[in-house]
Amino acid sequence: MFDAARLVFIDETSANTKMMRLHGRCVRGERLVDHVPQGHWKTITFVAALRRHGMRASQTIDGSMTGKKFLAYVERCLAPTLKRKDIVMIDTVVRLGRNAASPYSLPAATTTRVPTVTRL
Repeated sequence: MFDAARLVFIDETSANTKMMRLHGRCVRGERLVDHVPQGHWKTITFVAALRRHGMRASQTIDGSMTGKKFLAYVERCLAPTLKRKDIVMIDTVVRLGRNAASPYSLPAATTTRVPTVTRL
């Protein structure tokens, strides 16, 4: 159905510098007190295009992913790496809003549009 060399999966992940354990052990009846070294309380998001032979168009974003930031990633980072008839699969459309992550934001000449698959 699809040529595996043409598939491009867009995926994102994020990390938060305030990630710390919420539970710990101490002597019964005493309060557990700890600190977070270098707790900047910031979120860093990493987004990339995954192809059969590796990762392309990677970018880190300060803060959480928004529709505006995702559209900027598509236009500035992803679109220049695409070739004619590439098939781009994006799973973040629902969370970011359909207008921001619209398949129409991808260059029409370089991609193939596939009907949206709904989750059951």
